Amino acid sequence: MINWREAARGPVVTHGAIGLCCLIFVIGPLSGLNAVYGTGDFLLAAQSGYFERWGVIPSELLSGAPAALVTPLTALFVHGSWLHLLGNMLFLFVFGAMAEERMGRMQFALLYVGCGYLALVVYAVAHAGSDQTLVGASGAISAVLGAFLYLFPRARVTSLFPFLFFLPLRLPAWIVLIFWFVLQWLAARSAGSGPGVAYLAHVAGFCAGFLYAWGRSRRTTRVRASAPATEGESQP
Repeated sequence: MINWREAARGPVVTHGAIGLCCLIFVIGPLSGLNAVYGTGDFLLAAQSGYFERWGVIPSELLSGAPAALVTPLTALFVHGSWLHLLGNMLFLFVFGAMAEERMGRMQFALLYVGCGYLALVVYAVAHAGSDQTLVGASGAISAVLGAFLYLFPRARVTSLFPFLFFLPLRLPAWIVLIFWFVLQWLAARSAGSGPGVAYLAHVAGFCAGFLYAWGRSRRTTRVRASAPATEGESQP
């Protein structure tokens, strides 16, 4: 039986964002599960139109068209594939709950939406002439990672490293997240404006999230005690 009072005290924003992203993906044309969009060429046309309607197109966003100004918000809840969706939601699930608990729901919601919006705008400005569509919650989730680094530098997370044959290692969050950030920065420097991963949006979101948490801490008392281990892990 569900304890609704207990659920209401949990990371509502984190779980709500995960649920909304999953729902939008499943009922949209990109999942391939909704028969209303048809198959074959009809499905491909529906997917293309879906991206153009809800995703960020840098050249249109910078034109100042009112409809385009909304797309950095709508794009945060649209994903291009099952892998894209599940990868983003995993990161949000692992890091979002603790950040939301520390920051509070309203502040965490502002972090997620505001920094996510900013991350997509930064990418659009850097690729002003691009007509490629950008979708996904990566910028917002990168902001969560940046805030997590500031709030819980000593928390330990279990990570899988491909170059170590996916050996699970439990490391301090600051090592994992700084390593991740450096990889995104290096990838952003070599990435073009064509289709692919928007690494620059990741870098911008991460920096914005870290600065948001830092700025907020100047108005509140920062808890300096060692952070609890992430879910499923014991204290070192």
